[in-house]
Amino acid sequence: MGADGLGTVFTPSLEGMKHVKSDHGEMLTKPFLDVCKLILPVIDKFGAAMTLVKSDIGTRLENKYLSDPSKYNHLYTMIQEEVDAKTAKGSSSCTNCLLWLTRAMDFLVELFLNLLAHPDWTMSQACADSYGKTLKKFHGWVASSYSTVVMKLVPDRKKFMEVISGPGNVSADMEQFCTTFPPFLEENHKFLPKSMSVSVPCFPVRA
Repeated sequence: MGADGLGTVFTPSLEGMKHVKSDHGEMLTKPFLDVCKLILPVIDKFGAAMTLVKSDIGTRLENKYLSDPSKYNHLYTMIQEEVDAKTAKGSSSCTNCLLWLTRAMDFLVELFLNLLAHPDWTMSQACADSYGKTLKKFHGWVASSYSTVVMKLVPDRKKFMEVISGPGNVSADMEQFCTTFPPFLEENHKFLPKSMSVSVPCFPVRA
C-alpha cells in the first residue's frame, strides 16, 4: 500500500520509476534503488521461505552512493570505477551487488507475471516457476535444493494478494510494473561485465 494509505504496494514505485532516468537517459542511482526498496519488502511477506533472496541486498550500493552522492549520481559510475580498478569480481563489490539486486528483481517481476497469467496456480507453483526461470541457474546445488523445500512454505496466495493489495487495482498496477520496470533490469544486465555471470551471491552488510 502507498505511503499515504492509498493505492497498492506498487503505487509508490510506479511514481518513482518516472524519475529513474535522467533527462539524458542515464540511470540514476538513488531513484533506481528507491524503486527497488519499495518493492523488495514484498519478499519479507514470504517469511523464512525466501531467505535466499535478501530484501536488503541493495544496502552496499546505497552506502556507496551516500559516500559521495554527486560522484555516484549515475548508477553505472561506481560499476565502471570497479571495472577499471579490476575489483568488480569481488563478492563484496558494488558490481556484484547490483548484479544480484537485478536478479532478485528479475525473480519478483517473473513472480508477478505468473500471478497475473495463472490465476489457478498456487503461490508455491508461481514461486517455483519464477525461481526456476531466474535465480536457480545462478545458485549452487545446495541452495537450489534448499529452495525446493522452502518454496512449499510460502504463504497462501489469497493471503499474499490481500497483503499487497490496497484500495487500488492491484492487478492493473502489477501489470504496469511488469511492463515498465524490466527495461531498467535489461539495461543493467547489458552494462554489467559478462564475466560476472557466475559471480557469488552478494550478502550485504548492514551499515
